Amino acid sequence: MGGVGVGMLGSGFIGEFHTLGLRYVPDARVVANADANPERRAAFASRFGSRPFATIEELCADPEVDLVVVSLPNHLHREAVLAAAAAGKAVACTKPLGRNGAEAADMLRAVKAAGVWSAYLENVVFNLDMMRMREMIEAGSIGRVTTVRAREGHSGPHAAHFWNADLAGGGALLDMASHGTEVARYLFGKDLAVRDVFAWGATLVHGARTSGEDNAVMVVRFEDGRAATCDVSWTSKGGLEGRFEVYGDAGRMIHDMGTGSIRAFIERPAGYLGEKADVDTGWVFPVPDEVRVHGHDAMMADVIESFRAGRPPRETLRDGYIVNLVLDAAYRSMRSGCWEPVVVDPAVAG
Repeated sequence: MGGVGVGMLGSGFIGEFHTLGLRYVPDARVVANADANPERRAAFASRFGSRPFATIEELCADPEVDLVVVSLPNHLHREAVLAAAAAGKAVACTKPLGRNGAEAADMLRAVKAAGVWSAYLENVVFNLDMMRMREMIEAGSIGRVTTVRAREGHSGPHAAHFWNADLAGGGALLDMASHGTEVARYLFGKDLAVRDVFAWGATLVHGARTSGEDNAVMVVRFEDGRAATCDVSWTSKGGLEGRFEVYGDAGRMIHDMGTGSIRAFIERPAGYLGEKADVDTGWVFPVPDEVRVHGHDAMMADVIESFRAGRPPRETLRDGYIVNLVLDAAYRSMRSGCWEPVVVDPAVAG
């Protein structure tokens, strides 16, 4: 296969990250973009040299589009993936795959039925530190992995649609623990199935803005009894938190992607510093190359290279489906106060 023409659905924050993640991928180019907002889609097209479309269907019908990248709000993921599959296009969808397991299952069934190539866009497992941690685990450096812990937080979402829990499918748990869940599967090894989940969540600060939880804690228990903890917050001041820890019987590793390599005290603003930065003066933590640091470069390279080679990507829609099932169990646990099972439909998952 020669060059890959990418159609970008969504012209917002994550669409920009996915597009910039293609910077160093040979012969991959965004040829089309779609957004319901005419000003945003025009601005995106002007910046990246793509053709703007108003609808998902128009972009999917473009003959120059080989691969559709879904960088849209959660409530549009299912519609977009089904449209791409119906048009016979390969498709990659950002996290969380669906608002729930049922939506994720629909997407997985659709790409299987259409026979199209697909990928799940989960960037955290592609950042360089996380991949190095996995390499060290495989080398036996910390012995047998016993527990994984993820802490993710910021002071609240940047876009209005996140605050609508019905539209988004949930609150901070769905938004952020989707990362932590897949990190745990990646570090433990995906051959280890998830058994059940216990979770707490509450709206502690943002009750005037959302009915969704703005803080949550989730314990994910695997089939052999080992567990991972995901602690998430939309009320954490001071910028983006992203701390991932893995413990073994012969050591431990800690990766803190929130602090970065630079710490600065500034009296005058320096422009954009990083995602979810709360302040632009005083003590700040500017990220040198956020797209690369957060894993988007390596993720998009894997997507394009795997698509070209006709092989499965590192992160598949099946992975996104499993993550959604874990989060579904967590929301049931919030209501029941009990451990809730993660039930995978083998007809869907294969």
